[in-house]
Amino acid sequence: MSSLEFDPEVSRQIEAMYTTPDVVEQRRVVRMALALRPGDRVLDVGVGPGLLAAEMAGEVGPDGRVCGVDISDSMLAIAGTRADVPGGPTLELEAASAARLPYGAENFDVVVSTQVFEYVDDVAGALAEIRRVLRPAGRVLLLDTDWGSIVWRSNDDARMARVLKAFEEHLQDPHLPRSLGEALDKAGFTRTHLQVIPLLNVGYDHRTYSAGLIDIVSAFVPGHANITAAEAEAWADELRSQGESYFFSLNRYLFVASAI
Repeated sequence: MSSLEFDPEVSRQIEAMYTTPDVVEQRRVVRMALALRPGDRVLDVGVGPGLLAAEMAGEVGPDGRVCGVDISDSMLAIAGTRADVPGGPTLELEAASAARLPYGAENFDVVVSTQVFEYVDDVAGALAEIRRVLRPAGRVLLLDTDWGSIVWRSNDDARMARVLKAFEEHLQDPHLPRSLGEALDKAGFTRTHLQVIPLLNVGYDHRTYSAGLIDIVSAFVPGHANITAAEAEAWADELRSQGESYFFSLNRYLFVASAI
């Protein structure tokens, strides 16, 4: 499969999407599920632009610790602009993958990874790494998308299906949530909380997650699944022109588990 290149331009696009109200709400739900306490030591695997990490740092306070790893240097650079958190610890950021975490055993109370494991080629190995760095009774929160849940209105359903199929080529597993619970069980975790987080955009608005996704998808799909650049552009133009008729929905699935 071919992955998205998280170069500076794409990283800035991702950051903009993560500041939209629907993704801000997603982070609020994530933090509620985590119920962090002052002094907690937290690792964010796939820290991205650092928005969630900075919010968690504010919750664990000056006696806590928040570390973040990412494979993208441009994402780490953006996250670095949020490293100094008023009333919280300075974010500790490192270049690393989920497959090899640069920390010793039993270093963290909580590990978080949102919208990352669908890109991971060895989910079992990455879960073993998370369990290694978690303290006994530590918690892991994983949030991933099932791209089979997407509902995106189009005047050309056949083209929409082809574009979405082409976009799935940037992922290792576009339907990961269907097997993630079983993978957590096999890794020795006990699931304690499951939740669906829907994203819903009705009426076209450039300040939504899906509006930003149009740009990401249309830039990626040419050359994949026989999609041409002209088809990708026509697909994007049609969606942006829908106005009040625009409709987008997508489900994300949240898993919290304990390393007991």
